[in-house]
Amino acid sequence: MRKVAINSIHDLAKRDPRVVFIGSDLGPGVLEAMRVEMPDRFFMEGVTEQAIIGIAAGLAMAGYMPYINTIATFLTRRCFEQLAVDVCMHHLPVRLIASGGGAVYAPLGPTHMAFDDFALLRTLPGMTVVAPCDAPEMGRVMDGSLDVDGPLYIRIAKGSDPVISRPELPFKIGKAIVLEEPGEVLFVGTGVMTTRALLAREQLAARGIRAGVVHAHTVKPLDVDTIADAARNVQLVVAVEEHFRNGGLGTAVAESFGDRGIATPVVRCGFSDAYSYDFGSQEHVLEVAGLHPAGLVATVEAALAGRKLTAPVGA
Repeated sequence: MRKVAINSIHDLAKRDPRVVFIGSDLGPGVLEAMRVEMPDRFFMEGVTEQAIIGIAAGLAMAGYMPYINTIATFLTRRCFEQLAVDVCMHHLPVRLIASGGGAVYAPLGPTHMAFDDFALLRTLPGMTVVAPCDAPEMGRVMDGSLDVDGPLYIRIAKGSDPVISRPELPFKIGKAIVLEEPGEVLFVGTGVMTTRALLAREQLAARGIRAGVVHAHTVKPLDVDTIADAARNVQLVVAVEEHFRNGGLGTAVAESFGDRGIATPVVRCGFSDAYSYDFGSQEHVLEVAGLHPAGLVATVEAALAGRKLTAPVGA
């Protein structure tokens, strides 16, 4: 997924003279072809994330469209004030490509796990927040990124993720995709968690429970119309995200339902209000949080039965 995103920047730069690349301590060889071909539009800075946001804002004010890549937690938590004041207050076309979304960097501990990026950036006026589910969809996101008004945040997963997106389904940033029609239950997923929702759907079907899946690749602005329409006749909506339960996709769905007076219960599946100190793999951390398919199935069955699930973090 990251390879597609990074290589796409060079392709976009060939199409649009506004495109420039800014990296932060990414090591040798990243976008080498662009560096050689377009040295005046390639910048590799050190461990100075706050500074590169200022650089990007200045370039955007001069008419460029900067694409930045670095680790998600550094790009969001560390740069929050610069994003708010330098970028969002001026509604600048800065593109933030965040590596290691969610629990990708679980082996490095809580400083590197991006469980709060959606929540932080959803609060910034004019910021678009996107989390593609696989490499082909990342290509579609990058292709559409030139046309996004204002700043754009793109969360990158681990890579080598199963391909679940379908090229025949129309893709547009800001528009959710119905992957499976709903039954009693509707999963709303984003990023690679949509893959887990599809697997959970299969397990639920074996138990006689029909579940649909909506892929909300765009967390902000949320496509409330598509989600509300899909949820029209379901008993339960289950939002699934590799993020804290507070402030992310599930919160956005619940808020939108409240605003519209939609009474369908919304279960938020994510990490609980605590930092994770597990230094294992991404899959291990997700399983502990109940964010693997079996955990999602248990959550759905408990919710349909009217029981509170006593369980691991995030269930």
